[in-house]
Amino acid sequence: MTREGRDARNQPPRDDEHKPVLLEPTLSVLAVGGSDVCVDATFGRGGHSAALLSRLGPNGRLLALDRDPDAVAVASTWQDPRFAIEHARFSQLAEALARHGIDAVDAILFDLGVSSPQLDNPERGFSFRDDGPLDMRMDPSSGFSAREWLLQASETNIAEVLKNYGEERFAVPIAKALVARRRDLGEHAFKTTGELARIVAGVVRSRQKGAALAKDPATRSFQALRILVNQELEELALGLEVAVRHLRPGGRLAVISFHSLEDRIVKQFIAQESGRNAPRDPIRGTVLPGTLVRLRSLGRILPDEADVAANPRARSAVLRAAVRV
Repeated sequence: MTREGRDARNQPPRDDEHKPVLLEPTLSVLAVGGSDVCVDATFGRGGHSAALLSRLGPNGRLLALDRDPDAVAVASTWQDPRFAIEHARFSQLAEALARHGIDAVDAILFDLGVSSPQLDNPERGFSFRDDGPLDMRMDPSSGFSAREWLLQASETNIAEVLKNYGEERFAVPIAKALVARRRDLGEHAFKTTGELARIVAGVVRSRQKGAALAKDPATRSFQALRILVNQELEELALGLEVAVRHLRPGGRLAVISFHSLEDRIVKQFIAQESGRNAPRDPIRGTVLPGTLVRLRSLGRILPDEADVAANPRARSAVLRAAVRV
């Protein structure tokens, strides 16, 4: 048995409920092997990390990050000398690399959104399907919870967040309903995810006037609050900038996103770094010499029927990749 095989075998089994999304396409575009140095910026429960380690040789390295203490605890049990875990956000990637003496990286993966274990644990407050405390923090040890924010935010701010982060059509009436609830119950309002989901659903269903709903009426509002609480879009933008700075020439970047706001940031970042707005030769259309172009897009990959059948969460996934030039 190879060294890689022994190390992979020593890793504890992953949560059966958690299946990494778009695993094979991700491995294909990252094309890791040998002594490559890799980063999995969202360890989750280790699905992508384990697959990356299986492709690396004895001298390869994989640094994983996660802001969720539960994920870090799982990763800390792995026994593989090529692997290390950091409790860190995307924006702290540079510091994490420095702590491990890593300057240049061959492959970096961002798997965005919420992991299955987070969704499945009612105590984390991410899901409207099971009642639990209204928290939504990926790192419960820092920042403010969704409930804390709703108890002090203005009606205007609530409506803006629901509209901008959740693309919620009924942001204004939902905000009015939430403020009315807070006015009635004071500090006793918004104690559970179920309470919030019922308020939102009541508004949406009254506005839809009996029309069939394609998804749970609370979906967009929960997404918006989660993005706000965890500063997900800001963290993504900062993480991408750090990633491209540390990719060596020929290094690969892969990002899996699950909603249009994330995907738009990734798409625009790769386009910008590929010279979309750079000055060009008026005849040839090529980027003028001396222009800083750091990436070349490798395109977009969407899940096929087999991907969705294996993991329904893949339905909304988009994989974008680029190579450092």
